[in-house]
Amino acid sequence: MDEDDKLARRFEASRPRLRAMAYRMLGSLSDADDAVQEGWLRASAAGSDDVANLEGWLTTIVARVCLDMLRSRKSRREEPLSPDDAAMAGLEQGPEQETMLADSVGLAMLVVLDTLPPAERVAFVLHDTFGLPFGEIAAITGRTPATWPR
Repeated sequence: MDEDDKLARRFEASRPRLRAMAYRMLGSLSDADDAVQEGWLRASAAGSDDVANLEGWLTTIVARVCLDMLRSRKSRREEPLSPDDAAMAGLEQGPEQETMLADSVGLAMLVVLDTLPPAERVAFVLHDTFGLPFGEIAAITGRTPATWPR
C-alpha cells in the first residue's frame, strides 16, 4: 500500500476526534471543519515517513492550525453584517440559518448560565425565559426583592 494512502486512511479514522478537538477550541463547526481540512493539507504535504506517533502528530498539526485561527481572530476585527449587507451577500434568513442562530444562542446561554451562582441562575431563567417578576423570584429563592435588579 502506498504511504499516502496509509496516511489518508489514518487521517480519516482520526477525523471525528480531530474535529471534536477543533470544535472545542474554536467553538464553531465550520471553523473546526476548516481547521481539520487545513491540518490534512499540511500533513499530506509534510509526509509521515519518520513519524513515530501518528495520532499525536495529527493532533499537534490541527491544534496549531486552531491556534493560528484564534490568533487571526484577535488581530482582525470582525463586524456583524447589517440586514442590507446580508441580503446583498445572499444570506437571507431561511429556516436553516434560523436554526443555526438558535443553536449558537443556546450555546451562548449555557456559557452565561455556567458563570452564575445557583440563585442568580434561577432568577435569570425565571425572569428572562418565563417573565416572572422579581418579587416572585425572591420568594422562590428565599431572598428579598431588593436583591434583584430592576
